[in-house]
Amino acid sequence: MKGRNEMVLSFSARSENEAFARIAVAAFVSQLDPNMDELNDLKTAVSEAVTNAIIHGYDSNPEGIVTVEAFIEGDTVSLTIIDKGKGIEDLDLARQPLYTSKPELERSGMGFTIMENFMDRFEVVSELNGGTRLEMMKRIESKKALYN
Repeated sequence: MKGRNEMVLSFSARSENEAFARIAVAAFVSQLDPNMDELNDLKTAVSEAVTNAIIHGYDSNPEGIVTVEAFIEGDTVSLTIIDKGKGIEDLDLARQPLYTSKPELERSGMGFTIMENFMDRFEVVSELNGGTRLEMMKRIESKKALYN
């Protein structure tokens, strides 16, 4: 694969669109022929990020927009999930395993931990009342990715 290939996807902050985002990213990344573990890691990270944007960023308000940007360069997939929602008040606290600001929704508080463990790089930038941006990267070690 020569150069950089990219995809941008924007959709309403509705819970039913989480599966759409996960499948779209999986289809885009399939050109690298990832193994099942790599593909499942990517799909899970996208699912967690989009769900966080919908539930926490927009408080499940379908008027919000979630944007997923995916870039492939060589054997590396970079993902950015963006919301323009309420932002994260205390990012250090939010990144603690088992912390959730929505216990009434039976949230596990493991979203950031899962994303961080499934990806090679994970960063969060958030501004109160200005939204949140999650940046993730994963190297695909498939034979196809290595030789293109």
